[in-house]
Amino acid sequence: MSNTGSLRRTDELLLGGIVTRNSVATAIAALLFAVVIVSFRPFQPAGAELTGDGGDIVNQLGFSSLGAISIFSLLTFADPKVVRSLLSPSWILMLGFFMLSVINATDPSSAMRAAFFTLLGVLTIATVLVLPRNADSFSKVIIFCAIVVIGLSYIGLIVFPHEALHTADSQEPEHAGLWRGVFAHKNIAGPIMACFSFAGLYLFRRGQKFWGVAIFGAAMIFMLHTGSKTTAGLVPFSILIVVLPGLIGMRFGTPILFALAIIATAIGTLGIVFIPPVKELAATYFPDLTYTGRTTLWEFSGEMLAKKPWTGYGYESFWGTPLLLSQDQPFDRAWDIRTIVHGHDGYLDIAVLMGIPALCVAVYTFLIAPLRDYMRIPPRKENIYLGDFFMMVVLFTALNAFLESFFFHRGDPVWLFFVLGALGLRQVSLRPIAVRRRP
Repeated sequence: MSNTGSLRRTDELLLGGIVTRNSVATAIAALLFAVVIVSFRPFQPAGAELTGDGGDIVNQLGFSSLGAISIFSLLTFADPKVVRSLLSPSWILMLGFFMLSVINATDPSSAMRAAFFTLLGVLTIATVLVLPRNADSFSKVIIFCAIVVIGLSYIGLIVFPHEALHTADSQEPEHAGLWRGVFAHKNIAGPIMACFSFAGLYLFRRGQKFWGVAIFGAAMIFMLHTGSKTTAGLVPFSILIVVLPGLIGMRFGTPILFALAIIATAIGTLGIVFIPPVKELAATYFPDLTYTGRTTLWEFSGEMLAKKPWTGYGYESFWGTPLLLSQDQPFDRAWDIRTIVHGHDGYLDIAVLMGIPALCVAVYTFLIAPLRDYMRIPPRKENIYLGDFFMMVVLFTALNAFLESFFFHRGDPVWLFFVLGALGLRQVSLRPIAVRRRP
């Protein structure tokens, strides 16, 4: 988005006498956003992976095309200063650890292919952020993406019911009847619809009430039918933490509440496994608190991390690999770790794959830096509204990451929304968001 309060006259010059540079850039951003969230293989049966398998020619061509379009658009339509401003030192360091984990992988070539998809996803989201020249244009990007994603998901319930719903003959028959739309699993569909509900609130607050109410309502209804109680609880929680302090003139309270929520969630999840006093307290008063067997995975992850605390096991080199297939499965273990695709905790998975130093960098880059950026947002209406939207996305996904794992997970839509929120907060903190001149 532009770094000026109003658009320059040159931004409105016509291309070929038909369209403007701004409209072309907005259209490209909207298309990129919708495609990268829907993926190139929607409505896959039985919850197939949708995150860009390195051996899938459709994803190879599709993501490569997204990358090429993104690079071309950045060179042609974006402000170079805005593009450079997104590359903070902490993100560069985090990506450095990410690439080190690729080199440290048991199969570097395979890990590099997966990392390639991950980096292309980040590049695409960065392009979506910098191409729109003003708040109105960014709103159009959100509206288009929401119509495509939510619309296709609802259409799928009618046209492709076996692909848009979890069925009894899937790998998880206990989820039969729950909605997942275009996504691989309800645990992806729920968080994505939650993020779109935040987008609807953003649109409503900036005066686009019809689209705001429509997107918020459609997303919330779909999210509730995914059966995710955690997501249903986190949505109003995230909205209240971000919006309420500003309404009562205590905007500085949002970062404080954010930090308290993250700390409390960390103690309530990983703490009952790794902090002895908390573990004893949970065993005494909440003996059945296992987060659907996740504590078993976390205990195993901790044991394995202790063997390689500094470097981890390498990207794509732990879950679902021969290393775990050779492990014994105790009869009393809640989950069979040999068949698990991730550790159901994004932060712990970063440590297992990249090492504890990388986790420390991730905590700063993913949690502390966004709070700093939020407090630096200029006191302008458009900046505040957009900053609140990005903060809701970051808070919700950061809390969700204590029970699910999506960080650096190729083209995972939840990971991409998290990147959108984190990079978006940095952008709105650095410059006034442009407002289109009304005729």
